[in-house]
Amino acid sequence: MNPRSAVFLMPLAWALAACDPAPEPEVPETLSVTGALAGEEGIAGLARVEGPEPLVFPYDHGPHPSYRHEWWYVTGHLFDDQARHHGFQVTLFRFNVAPGAAGDRPSAWATDQLWMGHFALADSAAGDYHHYERLSRGALGLAGGQAAPFRIWLEDWVLEAADDSPGPFPMRVSFREGDHAVTLRLDADKPLVLQGDAGYSQKGPEAGNASRYFSWTRLSAEGEIHLNGEARRVRGQAWKDREWGTSALSEAHAGWDWFSVQLDNGHELMFYHLRLEDGRVDPISKGLWVDPEGNTRRLGLDDVTLRATDHWQSPDGQATYPAGWQLAMPDAGLQLTLTPTVADQELRGGAFRYWEGALRVSGEQDGRQVSGWGYAELTGY
Repeated sequence: MNPRSAVFLMPLAWALAACDPAPEPEVPETLSVTGALAGEEGIAGLARVEGPEPLVFPYDHGPHPSYRHEWWYVTGHLFDDQARHHGFQVTLFRFNVAPGAAGDRPSAWATDQLWMGHFALADSAAGDYHHYERLSRGALGLAGGQAAPFRIWLEDWVLEAADDSPGPFPMRVSFREGDHAVTLRLDADKPLVLQGDAGYSQKGPEAGNASRYFSWTRLSAEGEIHLNGEARRVRGQAWKDREWGTSALSEAHAGWDWFSVQLDNGHELMFYHLRLEDGRVDPISKGLWVDPEGNTRRLGLDDVTLRATDHWQSPDGQATYPAGWQLAMPDAGLQLTLTPTVADQELRGGAFRYWEGALRVSGEQDGRQVSGWGYAELTGY
């Protein structure tokens, strides 16, 4: 693990706990996603995820400010009237960067909550990828969230219940930055599924290195995107993850390779490798297999084989990522080829750098051809 969590958390804690509306501190471009989610420094007084517990809805759709980090994560695949493919990612993150530091300070600017948003849109036919990042304090209504009616926002980037429903679905997604935007309605085609042990997703052997994690693996999507200012009506499918915790990763972790796959025969697959600093894959790596009726099967490291077939280097040479994979799940008769729709889907933000991109999926299941779409998230490279 690259131990940069203190570099990230401490300057932001000083700014967010301050009484005056000083500018946010400059965040170094070299921050590690892994570093922000690992380590024991600065977590005194925060809640920990230490075992399975019943989820409570609608409460658990909203923020959990007593934990260090959480996110509302949506990726998907949209098709315009000419059947052109567009991948999208919208994620809102919340961090408790200085537990209790705001205290009883009288300033309306004082808070211990930092919010971050990522928005990315890929035009697969053109080979273009557009990505944006925002940071804001959780004060004065600039960013925040509520469980019922469901609404999570960072300025005008919003995930919220549509049609005055209690939520979270149907959900309205509205993210815009300059000439690029997504405005979508999402409906759940399958119920949520619990990742790990009834929603308890252990990431390391140490107590508390875990998260609460659940997903909607099949959402229908309909709405509009703007690419370079041009509006396009779109339809497609999406995937939503919810996760929160305090110290999700071990100090021994270097990063992860995470995959979601939606097959045209109604199955979905989530699987990830947690990579160790010594180059091995952590045996605690895991996944979930979802059948067309929504029934689930937990997967361990030995249930799925994953092999990189190509690599891609960042334009500035700072990182080299795997870029193409062969995935096999023998017990399901599954053999898949995963191919990025655009080579450069690296989010190079002011705070974090990682590769998060749309995948084209093809292969066989039980001797029959299957196809589909997926997403990969690659960190720590």
